[in-house]
Amino acid sequence: MAGGDLTTALLRRVSRSFYLSLAVLPRAVRPTIGLAYLFARASDTIADTRLIDRASRIAHLETLRAALEGGDAGQLATVVDALAAPQSLRSERALLERLPECLAAYRALPAADRARVRAVLTTIIEGQVQDLRVFPGEDEGKLAALETPADLDGYTYLVAGCVGEFWTEVHVAHRPRLRHWDLPRMRALGVRLGKGLQLTNVLRDLPRDLRQGRCYLPRQDLARLGLEPRDLLDPTRAPAARPVLREWLDTALDHYEAGWQYTFAIPRREARMRLACAWPLLIGLRTLDLLAASPNWLDPAVTLKVPRVRVYGLMAHSLGTVWSTRALGRQARRLRERIRP
Repeated sequence: MAGGDLTTALLRRVSRSFYLSLAVLPRAVRPTIGLAYLFARASDTIADTRLIDRASRIAHLETLRAALEGGDAGQLATVVDALAAPQSLRSERALLERLPECLAAYRALPAADRARVRAVLTTIIEGQVQDLRVFPGEDEGKLAALETPADLDGYTYLVAGCVGEFWTEVHVAHRPRLRHWDLPRMRALGVRLGKGLQLTNVLRDLPRDLRQGRCYLPRQDLARLGLEPRDLLDPTRAPAARPVLREWLDTALDHYEAGWQYTFAIPRREARMRLACAWPLLIGLRTLDLLAASPNWLDPAVTLKVPRVRVYGLMAHSLGTVWSTRALGRQARRLRERIRP
């Protein structure tokens, strides 16, 4: 199966939302970005599985990284054998089973694109390995926390901010209309776009992560309020912890501002790229709105997720505004002002 067909088929199964973003991108960048996403999704599956111990997960992540760096492709068979069959999700199992095909498609990429995929996956896997070492447990009994705001900022770079750099470099390499871009500046804005989206995920998933032994809200921030990470397991402590949520919501919004600067710097004739950036930003803002409005943001029984019909509505509306920076900016501003009046 050709690389483009492979990524299309697998992305339909493992990520409906990203599949839509990939489908709207210019054809020239789809194989490279699609393969990078599939490898990142596979590494995330390896890191998160409870089927094997943490030391083995780290070893399998290192095997994947070595394969991307030109090592023995046969080593991936150990990953597939250990993890694919026991997977309960058919989509995740299919992705792991087809990792050797993904690797073959990756090796067929032009050398420059191959280097870009390798660089971003090396960084992402570094973040995943760090995560496995910082958080030693699988449940709230061994709850651990990041220590400082710098730790959280570094984490968001390793697993998402680096994607903004990668995304920028791939588009500049393949889209002549972007050749005028100030690459260092646009890479920096792309990093902040990625950080903002990941920080949104961190805040949204906090109740679930706490019960899996991971507190991404820094211990230093909680200590200023007289709180310990374990206090966040009690949903009734949400009002006491809200100042920390508010601070990180504001940080996420600042990153989103940089993300919109990035989006508006994309030429209007590159409407596909604009849409692929605007959609996650709009959905992310709506998610932050749900968080800001929820009195029960620490309750794991409360689902803070944008309904699919609302997602499709945001996307449909943006189809009519993508050509206009003013109109698209107005749509984003309405959402932002609900979160930060």
